[in-house]
Amino acid sequence: MGWLLFGTFFLFMLIGIPIGVSIGLSSVFILLISHIPLDLVPQTMFEGNNSFALVAVPFFVLAGDLLAKGGISKKIVSFAESFLARIKGGLSLVAILSSMFIAAISGSGAATTAAVGAALLPELKEKKYDLDFSASLIASSGTIGVVIPPSVPMVLYAVIAGESVSRLFMGGFIPGLLMGAVLIFIAIKVAYRRNYPLGDKTTFVEKMKKFFDAFWGLLTPIIILGGIFSGIFTPSEAAAIAVVYTVIVAWIVYRELNFKKLFNIIIGSAITSSLVMFIIATAKIFSWDLAFYNIPSAIAEGLMKLSFGNKFLVLLIINIIILIAGVFMETASALIILTPIFLPTVIGLGVNLIHFGLIIVIGLAIGMITPPVAINIYVASAVSGLTLEEISKAILPMLLSLIAVLLLITYFPAIVMFLPNLFMGG
Repeated sequence: MGWLLFGTFFLFMLIGIPIGVSIGLSSVFILLISHIPLDLVPQTMFEGNNSFALVAVPFFVLAGDLLAKGGISKKIVSFAESFLARIKGGLSLVAILSSMFIAAISGSGAATTAAVGAALLPELKEKKYDLDFSASLIASSGTIGVVIPPSVPMVLYAVIAGESVSRLFMGGFIPGLLMGAVLIFIAIKVAYRRNYPLGDKTTFVEKMKKFFDAFWGLLTPIIILGGIFSGIFTPSEAAAIAVVYTVIVAWIVYRELNFKKLFNIIIGSAITSSLVMFIIATAKIFSWDLAFYNIPSAIAEGLMKLSFGNKFLVLLIINIIILIAGVFMETASALIILTPIFLPTVIGLGVNLIHFGLIIVIGLAIGMITPPVAINIYVASAVSGLTLEEISKAILPMLLSLIAVLLLITYFPAIVMFLPNLFMGG
């Protein structure tokens, strides 16, 4: 039944049926041939979305869109540029560090890429930075958007695995910083090799002006993450607060919003959120089929035999599968499908589920820059005007460095678990 379930799923995808519908059709097909009453379908779909933690998903999606289109990201990028532009390759560093900071607001890789790309790519081009390198660096930096909290994929994983969203968020800080560090190393190395120019000099007064301009935007992650980790509000409540705060800042403080623009942003984020929630609903039926036929346990047993029970090899195989899934599937879809499949295996290996959550989130985040389903590259392409092929060729060093970070956190779990254990108990 496992082969039939996965076979029909991939068949439906290959013939062009949307992924959420493909998941649902393959799941219902298995129910039909098993003579299981279809009353189960609406009940299970409702159950899939019936979680308070999932309230965070549409709100974080909306907050990310408001950030990118409400003027907040431009102020943050401008502030970073005033301090870093006089370093060799400083604009590249601005792109990476801005992405890391904006990641702490948006929770989305695509939103982070769009925000930083729109603000910086024109200037990078004007300063004679190679456009393909700049676009690929911004797309790569966008992957950090789902690793440094808040993170929509982490919320989805927490719901499926029954883990704490707050602990997952805390576990994402150090891996996110490591991802940023390796990209900074590449940016500086390329800047010296290609002799990129220094940016414009700014006075102390100008720096302070840009700081005060960006102040309300810089306060956003402090409010969101400070509120979550201090226990003032839950991650779901934080997502709603993030929306209210970004609307106030974008509309009243920066005056970048009006009713028409806000309406269009809400409609766009509602469409994105509805697609994610539909995938979650159909994936719940898919998970029911998996559990009914004991498929995850069979996969766990097969992986153990294939790797001779070697934990190192099992984790390597899982990483390879995650990276391949990221090549062909959108992040949320792959995470929703793969998590219940791998949970029995990693539990059997004694892997902490917070640690595994970061493994799968980072592995699928890397999928955002691996064509053909590479959302960050598509966004960077739209902003820069370069083709998918041009960016994909230039992105290879960044891709390999991020895979190295994935392997590092896979085999050194303390990197992930240090902060959750330190601040939230073991």
